[in-house]
Amino acid sequence: MGYSDIYAKWQADPEGFWMDAAGAIDWVQRPTRALNDSRAPLYEWFTDGMVNTCWNAVDRHVLAGRGAQPAIIHDSPVTGTKHVITYAELLDRVSRLAGALKAKGITKGDRVIIYMPMVPEALEAMLACARLGAIHSVVFGGFAAAELSVRIDDCKPKAIIAASCGIEPSRVVHYKPLLDGAIEMATHKPDFCVILQREQEVANLIDGRDLAWHSFQYGVEPADCVPVEGNHPAYILYTSGTTGAPKGVVRPTGGHLVALNWTMRAIYNCGVGDVFWAASDVGWVVGHSYICYAPLIAGSTTLVFEGKPVGTPDAGTFWRVIEEHKVKSFFTAPTALRAIKRDDPEGLLIKDYDTSSMQALFLAGERADPDTVDWAGRHLNVPVIDHWWQTETGFAIAANPLGLGLMPIKVGSPSVPMPGFDVRVLDEGGHEVSPGTLGAIAIKLPLPPGTLPTLWNAEDRFKKSYLSHFPGYYETGDAGYVDADGYLYIMARTDDVINVAGHRLSTGAMEEVLAGHKDVAECAVIGVADALKGQSPLGLLCLNKGVDRTPADVVAECVRLMREKIGPVADFKRAVVVDRLPKTRSGKILRATMVNIADGKPWKMPATIDDPAILDEITIALQSLGLAKS
Repeated sequence: MGYSDIYAKWQADPEGFWMDAAGAIDWVQRPTRALNDSRAPLYEWFTDGMVNTCWNAVDRHVLAGRGAQPAIIHDSPVTGTKHVITYAELLDRVSRLAGALKAKGITKGDRVIIYMPMVPEALEAMLACARLGAIHSVVFGGFAAAELSVRIDDCKPKAIIAASCGIEPSRVVHYKPLLDGAIEMATHKPDFCVILQREQEVANLIDGRDLAWHSFQYGVEPADCVPVEGNHPAYILYTSGTTGAPKGVVRPTGGHLVALNWTMRAIYNCGVGDVFWAASDVGWVVGHSYICYAPLIAGSTTLVFEGKPVGTPDAGTFWRVIEEHKVKSFFTAPTALRAIKRDDPEGLLIKDYDTSSMQALFLAGERADPDTVDWAGRHLNVPVIDHWWQTETGFAIAANPLGLGLMPIKVGSPSVPMPGFDVRVLDEGGHEVSPGTLGAIAIKLPLPPGTLPTLWNAEDRFKKSYLSHFPGYYETGDAGYVDADGYLYIMARTDDVINVAGHRLSTGAMEEVLAGHKDVAECAVIGVADALKGQSPLGLLCLNKGVDRTPADVVAECVRLMREKIGPVADFKRAVVVDRLPKTRSGKILRATMVNIADGKPWKMPATIDDPAILDEITIALQSLGLAKS
């Protein structure tokens, strides 16, 4: 069955569709029904089923005779090490860790914060929590102490599992002092901490609270899997909130298993024994869904990469990993590809490696601009598939489902809605707009299994943030349009649609134009305050390595290009060349922060920023244009 038939099947019988999908999961007690709408507009799935995530991700594969198959490949160019863990080894390691946690009093429903770098032990910690029915909350390794303390106070963990350090290409990140500082700041105190000591830095342990990873597990009884209800929280993942307070997205166990298992074959065309690589971090939703859980649930081999797209050692490292480990499906962020393209604009390093094992390249996390997509497709000679999803959804809202038969690719579009997602484009009044018209993207309720049913201890905030603006819909916060063929286009966050003299314009469309300039490696467009027109667009341009023309010449050409492609209505007259753009650690450009700086408004240093020093550089660049006046 192709996409159209599958989507129509879901539309005709949503509950039947998901009950069928649930048949691919091992249940302790099969659910009798899929959807629980007793508290609409708060929906749950598979509430009367009993299940365990760790069993589905590890035990059942060993039981099926695949214990010798690699489960995890750890490739760490920053430490110069590589390591393979089979499913049988993973079962042993996870059950022993779970046993040690159980012996220290961790039981079903307890929260455990995980504060780890990209090492296999991070996945083992997640799976050990799942084995016991404990609820984990992974916090990006190296997150500031103040931000970690907020998360400690919000989810109140009984334990924290951390590493002594993380390793960047040019420095060691000292995790333990950050953890100690966070616990000191927090009102809630964990009962104990487990510390993985790394060779690069051995941390000081606090007597009576801190336990060493290996000695803590010595001589313990391995733990069995604890069945949990289908709606039991598997984890809490904090995402930035508009108020500055993080939002704890809750992931329900049963729907999470069912949805992720379905996507591995339908979207990524990966199954038993295939090597799947999501080049992300366990601290982000991609790391939860497609480094840890989905590949293992599907019986694939997952790749844990501790490195960077450039600098470990060069812009060819991704292609080296794909060749060496025979990666079948590769998933990364457009921002990583842009960094590679900037260092290797002609794609010369790609030719040094055999990437023929790769069937497709998947992109998500930021808008995939056509120029980057074209560059990757041309040099890698595989389909480049953009897909769109959010921390809140846990998997793709819209995609081109490779496993159901690749549909025509429209560059600039994440293609079509996946089963479970009834996507609509609405005006401010909540009315659907015609094809090709820019509007707010919303999803008709209920959302499918595996998506967030609420926020942790914040049901009212959940309703206000997602359900109140358009009653009967989940508000995505993204703006875009649907074309006549039903393909979706995500043009910007709703907040990034700018109003120039009464014209609503997409910054994403403008960024596409700028990215098409031969010298521009990466760009961002923001709307700055304009006394006459309300807002005026401003471009920030990063140039390719080796460009020897003056920034003024490139800016002048970009202004002309915008006038040709979008027209005078864009009022695009200003751009500035910068060395780099401020981003979160997951690769999202911090447009809202740059707008506040440009407009001279108060702003707070984003907790997730990759390098705070970049904002000083941006401020100086904006001041050169007469902006950023305090």
